[in-house]
Amino acid sequence: MAEFILKKMVRQAGLEELVEVASAATSTEELGNPVYPMARQELAMHGIGCAGHQARQLTTADYDRYDLIIGMDRANIDNILQIVGSDPDGKVRLMLDDREIADPWYTRNFRAAWNDIHTGCTTLFNAIKSDVGAAG
Repeated sequence: MAEFILKKMVRQAGLEELVEVASAATSTEELGNPVYPMARQELAMHGIGCAGHQARQLTTADYDRYDLIIGMDRANIDNILQIVGSDPDGKVRLMLDDREIADPWYTRNFRAAWNDIHTGCTTLFNAIKSDVGAAG
C-alpha cells in the first residue's frame, strides 16, 4: 500500500521525474503475486489503483539504487539488513518513528494499516519534498 500511496503523492506534486517509488518483498511467499485483494480494496476506497503490480524480491543492488529503504516493522528491517548486508549510509529505517505498523496480513485490519501507512507516507513525502526543493 505504501508504494501506491506515495506514488500518488509524488504524482499530484508533479515530482515523478525527480522521485522514484518502488516496493520490494523481504520474503519470498508472495513473489510474482499482485497486491493482496484486501489491500487492493483499501487502496481503491481511497481512489488509488495498483493494477499490474507484481511482488518482487529486494536485492543488494537496491541499496545502491535507492536513497531510502523503508520497512514497516522491525522484522522487515532485520530482513532488509540480511539482504543488503549492512546500512553504512543510514538508508534503512522504519516507516513510523514511534512504532511499527501492524501487519494487516496477520491482524486483518487493513483500515488501521492504511491509516498508519498514510501517516508515514505523508511524513516521508514532506521530507522528500523538502529535500527535492533544497536540491533544485
